[in-house]
Amino acid sequence: MQPFSFATTAQLLCESASAARLGELCRERGASRVLIVTDPGITRLNLLDGVLPGFARAGVAVQVFDQVLADPPEAVVLDAAGQARAMAAQLIVGFGGGSSMDVAKLVALLAHPQAAQGLAELFGVGNARGPRLPLIQVPTTAGTGSEVTPIAIVTTGETRKLGVVSPLLLPDLALLDADLTLGLPAAVSAATGIDAMVHAIEAYTSKLKKNPLSDLLAREALRLLAANLDRVVHNGADREARQAMLLGACLAGQAFANAPVAAVHALAYPLGGHFHIPHGLSNALVLPHVARFNAAAASALYAELAPLLLGERLRGGDSASLAAQFIDELAQLSPRCGLPTRLRDVGVAQAMLPRLAADALQQQRLLVNNPREVSEADALAIYRAAY
Repeated sequence: MQPFSFATTAQLLCESASAARLGELCRERGASRVLIVTDPGITRLNLLDGVLPGFARAGVAVQVFDQVLADPPEAVVLDAAGQARAMAAQLIVGFGGGSSMDVAKLVALLAHPQAAQGLAELFGVGNARGPRLPLIQVPTTAGTGSEVTPIAIVTTGETRKLGVVSPLLLPDLALLDADLTLGLPAAVSAATGIDAMVHAIEAYTSKLKKNPLSDLLAREALRLLAANLDRVVHNGADREARQAMLLGACLAGQAFANAPVAAVHALAYPLGGHFHIPHGLSNALVLPHVARFNAAAASALYAELAPLLLGERLRGGDSASLAAQFIDELAQLSPRCGLPTRLRDVGVAQAMLPRLAADALQQQRLLVNNPREVSEADALAIYRAAY
């Protein structure tokens, strides 16, 4: 066994209806002033209506910053941090999808009274320095796993995405409440669920830091996600399936936080940057094509995952046959869930494929983890296959 290190969120609370106790949980952590970082959709869907009264009961002052955008630009992070400083926030809550939770992580660092760094100094691996404010993450989609990852992604300039990677970004508590996901549209449930499956698969095949703990988590995550994806897409009120998806996404997040993701994400990021395609859908669009490319190096690992993805539908066969069934099943996830399957279906111009390939190759932080080396020509071929 090669040496490894494993870090994750200090505490998980996996319980339906637990978000109603959020104010109490903040008070238990000594906070009397809290900023909730979220997006306009959360406000529009009234998802905070059952949460905010609990702050008054707990005697905790709360403000809401609800201007987070998908693929959040630097300006959004700075605005949220400014509001946190103005109210002298003592604890930050990320409430929403991955973008809201990513912004909350950075606000917890930037808004601390003793913060000594600006946002530009945080980018990269291990560049962030403490201290930070206490941080609670509450996901409202079962996808990103951001509640248990030490990573925050920000859009800089027009299209470029940069990451902040630091153990300081791991929150103090992740709260998994299925009730917050009951109203998700089927397309969002599908895209975020497939995103979580990608996290599990890429963690299991990660080249450099794959380890026994990440493997355990990735396998259980994939089992939960595969068994419940169709249920939440076709019956959004299935609370049991929703809770299982939240836990699966969280476990996948714990896995890839320690055995990082690779080429699927590297090729997905330029799609979000240039065309503002939601991250989960971007992953889904390139997933089967990257898997086929990786099969030459990862077929044995894909074969090990095949029973977890296909269950009783798996046919027998050798390792190559099992891997092929696994990849074929990945290709069926999007059409079965009603998602677009081709880049041309989501407004990607064919003339942009070379630019996308060049941009994907800038994601070396991710590509070094891929089981097979990816050249710019390889990336272009994958995009063409997905087109």
